[in-house]
Amino acid sequence: MTEPQIFDREAFAEPLKFAYWVPNVSGGLVVSKIEQRTDWGYDYNVELARLAENNGFEYALSQVRYIASYGAAYQHESTSFSLALLLATERLKVIAAVHPGLWQPGVLAKFIATADQISGGRAAINVVSGWFKDEFTKLGEPWLEHGERYRRSEEFIRYVREIWTSENAEFNGDFYRLHDFDLKPKPLASESRPHPEIFQGGNSTDARGMAGRVSDWYFANGNTPDGISEQIRDVTDVATVHGRKVRFGVNGFFIGRDTEAEARDVLREIVDKADREAVEGFGSAVKQAGQSTGDKKGMWQDSEFADLVQYNDGFKTGLIGTPEQIATRIIEYKRRGVNLLLLGFLHYLEDVEYFGREVLPIVRELEAVELERV
Repeated sequence: MTEPQIFDREAFAEPLKFAYWVPNVSGGLVVSKIEQRTDWGYDYNVELARLAENNGFEYALSQVRYIASYGAAYQHESTSFSLALLLATERLKVIAAVHPGLWQPGVLAKFIATADQISGGRAAINVVSGWFKDEFTKLGEPWLEHGERYRRSEEFIRYVREIWTSENAEFNGDFYRLHDFDLKPKPLASESRPHPEIFQGGNSTDARGMAGRVSDWYFANGNTPDGISEQIRDVTDVATVHGRKVRFGVNGFFIGRDTEAEARDVLREIVDKADREAVEGFGSAVKQAGQSTGDKKGMWQDSEFADLVQYNDGFKTGLIGTPEQIATRIIEYKRRGVNLLLLGFLHYLEDVEYFGREVLPIVRELEAVELERV
């Protein structure tokens, strides 16, 4: 039985935020041979970023890939690409995905501090503990087991936050050390944002605990409202013990059409034209990574073939149908405590504009109705 949700009116009063996956990696957001009108190049991404910030998107997330894998033949590096998009936009906040183990945290902190200064306080990071072993071993770096990767990531976040906020920063951990270091200039700071926001993902018990202890935002793979509620409860329980608050984002793949039948036909075609070899290779890699957790609870562990056609289980979120259906579904996630929807698209420019024109106004109307109702 689903536990009843406690409605937090104050939290609900804040408008839901939207982010999009930056296509800085070739191949699109689905592992399918269907046409995807997108482009991993710089000029296209600048056009997209400007379109997105004018269609209700507050954040963009630059992906991190270091080598060709599972349909992604070419990859632009995430932090430099994020800075480029920050400089090409006015309001958009850009989140750069980064790997502990491939970045020394002080160097990363310095880079992001500079990007934050240049962009007027719009830089952020998404700390990725890593699931793809080859990215580490082919670069000559050690591959840690699951729990150790999350221990390292937690130290990475503590170190970065310390160097961003302290004048004589000190940190002594098992992976990283910091001695009387004064970073100048520091990132821009305000009461609402004392340092660049720190996001993280992961569905495992290790990931949920780490989020509760150190992260500002917890990104979840696509999931049902009930599945998201469980993750929010787990992370919030840990955060409460540590006197913290964590905000929540959920991945979803958007297929909005004028009729539900049209949207369902698109989903069916995506799956029917899936690159089976690439999807099966990806599924084998990520499930092996998840099975290395102590309790066998991790990302992609209950994902079927069709789910894996979208890298982060985006179909599970169910943002597929008419604008009214999608907006209603989005509000259900907000009721569960979700603060942000991270969206992927098949045809980026057309779909981002469609979302801003057709779906977002309904979301805002439903938010207002919900506040009047309680």
